[in-house]
Amino acid sequence: MRPYLDLVRHVLERGERRADRTGTGTLAVFGAQVRYDLRAGFPLVTTKKVLFPAVVRELLWFLRGSTNIHDDLTQHTPIWDAWADERGELGPIYGSQWRNWGGYDTGPGTGIDQITGVIDQIKRDPTSRRIIVSAWNVAELPRMKLPPCHAFFQLFVGGVDAAHPRGQWLDCQLYQRSADLALGVPFNIASYALLQSMIAQDCGLVARDFVHTLGDAHVYLNHVEGLKVQLEREPLPLPRLVLANRPTLELRFEDVALEGYQHHPFIKFPVAV
Repeated sequence: MRPYLDLVRHVLERGERRADRTGTGTLAVFGAQVRYDLRAGFPLVTTKKVLFPAVVRELLWFLRGSTNIHDDLTQHTPIWDAWADERGELGPIYGSQWRNWGGYDTGPGTGIDQITGVIDQIKRDPTSRRIIVSAWNVAELPRMKLPPCHAFFQLFVGGVDAAHPRGQWLDCQLYQRSADLALGVPFNIASYALLQSMIAQDCGLVARDFVHTLGDAHVYLNHVEGLKVQLEREPLPLPRLVLANRPTLELRFEDVALEGYQHHPFIKFPVAV
């Protein structure tokens, strides 16, 4: 995870001091890109403890099309609580856009299922340059309690040739408009690496490169000292992801395992709301 740490160091050293929506203040750099080879191990930060079970629960919640914190899969994932309304509802956020684009008001299955669509597209037309999932639905942004930070992702099938007409590798590039380097980004890297691995397995491919493109890459001023502690720690070997052999949309929490996760102690960073 040295590329992540290098980005943190760069923002701490070169970041522009800026006011922000939360009133906390940040150091920010606009436009960064980091690449992680998933064949070298699962890219979960080791210089602090990251709660991988929460990563899994949130991703499965998205993949179910859920938008309410009272859904049973979120009972151990309180990260959305601060934005939910009195009914626990968040509006047409990620789950709605991924699984039911345009169908938030009319109910499940009435909109466009982007996740099923890209899986079918990978299998049917692996060299397509249109294998994209977007959460940035401009028409519905005002109704979302928190507009998407990780706005859209594109998948790329590599190694397509006569011997491998369906390809060999699956790469993923995420565009993240707003990237909280201390709290959010380690979680986002793990979440998309997990999603990429799930889809790759579903399509008979091997997950290869996760490319993380960041718009506003920032460090909140009250996270600076904690990140300095992280930068003093030596990264540990990466863990290995183990998935049950099920289709992406049938995977359950108990079907996802992480082997050999070694990490330094947890660092508590306050959430800026």
